Amino acid sequence: MRSVITTVAVGQQRELFRRWTTATDAHPHEALLGILALLHAASSREVRLLLVDDIDPADRPVRLGKRPNPVPLDPASWSVLQRCVAHRENQHTDNPHVVVTRITETGRAPASTAYISHVLDPCGIPPRTLRCTRLSDLVNILDPKLVAAALGMEPEGVVIYLADHVDRTRLPDTLTEKWP
Repeated sequence: MRSVITTVAVGQQRELFRRWTTATDAHPHEALLGILALLHAASSREVRLLLVDDIDPADRPVRLGKRPNPVPLDPASWSVLQRCVAHRENQHTDNPHVVVTRITETGRAPASTAYISHVLDPCGIPPRTLRCTRLSDLVNILDPKLVAAALGMEPEGVVIYLADHVDRTRLPDTLTEKWP
């Protein structure tokens, strides 16, 4: 039996992108997890364990989890990250993590898994669904082995994101004429 991968429709992705990049009602932690999952296929764990030292302000990449290379951030993602770092600085903490909560601001531990799992509750989309959306897109456009290597995953781990249907708009015109 195949597992079902839940993804977010393009229109809703645009709404979420605007919520996290231009609106002011989203918490900085929500915006960071949302943008990194939606645009960079970041897992909740990668965001939870992200350290301030993992950010390179000169070239704007960040180190995410076990990925072999730093992830270059686009201007929107960089802006969201900077908003989250500013929120962290307002907490006057020595905690090395980017996502710092009231409970973790006095220590050095990352935010709890439970906290991270509920950060996106206000937008109604679980972090896993956002990541699955990006992974599905990447795996169906690029070579799954390359996607796995770039994200620090096992090749078998990305196969479940392959679509079981063909999007006719991505086929050359000569092939679409032969399809029923």
